Amino acid sequence: MNAPAYIGRFAPTPSGYLHFGSLVAALAAYLDARAVGGHWLLRMEDLDPPREVPGAQDAILRTLESYGLHWDGPLVRQSERHPEYQALVERLLEQGLAYACTCSRKQLEGYGGVYPGFCRDAGHAPRDAAIRLRVPQLSYGFVDRVQGEYHQHLGREVGDFIIRRRDGLYAYQLAVVLDDAWQGVTDVVRGADLLDSTPRQLYLQQLLGYPQPRYLHVPLIIQPDGHKLGKSYRSPPLPADQAAPLLVRALHALGQRVPAELEQARPSELLAWASRHWDAARIPRRRTLAEAQLR
Repeated sequence: MNAPAYIGRFAPTPSGYLHFGSLVAALAAYLDARAVGGHWLLRMEDLDPPREVPGAQDAILRTLESYGLHWDGPLVRQSERHPEYQALVERLLEQGLAYACTCSRKQLEGYGGVYPGFCRDAGHAPRDAAIRLRVPQLSYGFVDRVQGEYHQHLGREVGDFIIRRRDGLYAYQLAVVLDDAWQGVTDVVRGADLLDSTPRQLYLQQLLGYPQPRYLHVPLIIQPDGHKLGKSYRSPPLPADQAAPLLVRALHALGQRVPAELEQARPSELLAWASRHWDAARIPRRRTLAEAQLR
């Protein structure tokens, strides 16, 4: 059986419950897949146990199901993929494409988040050290389906970035590239807070010979003080009995015009209508949206 032409995914981090901003991103990813008869996968990005909230994984799954956002195939947990990540880290080290870094945060203060390359040629052993990927002095760019052209010079704006932390935990950049390729993901739909991560992922995809997915970064929902609506603000879980009105609100955030007669529809009816009428061109072409301005 041939793989579908479109494979999308939603990849929440269990550092808290799903909040309205998460719902907007999940709904966009779901509808973009369903509108073309594609598959929509679910991947739990549980890479950082110290930050994980007990019970968050189960709560996320229950919320998605109660909101009618049913995924295809088995749930994948990144915590079960450590051997694959480690094999890739070892391969990159052996090829000289990555190296061990013993720099402390204090040593890196004052460099604006751009790694200055202190350990690049130091030859440290990988034990008790972070592992960094060497980046070229090149600009990587792509055309996002909502945000338009985006470019980033890896050498000047990022520097060699971490793929495995000093505490042994694997970095998001490494895991997301490996897992998207492994799962055959053709389209990545996610929040605009991850836009500036994408050039690093493009470079790693190129390095490993992986295909480049299409990208769509939806506006980030922000609070009145300008901060991201997120788990760090201990957002409460989305109530199951408010699924329909919150789905309508999320559709409005994505620029979709919901007919008045569907405003009181069941979640399944809303999602069926939205899948048939999904128009990604209507998504606001901006990085952020104020939650207070949404109906």
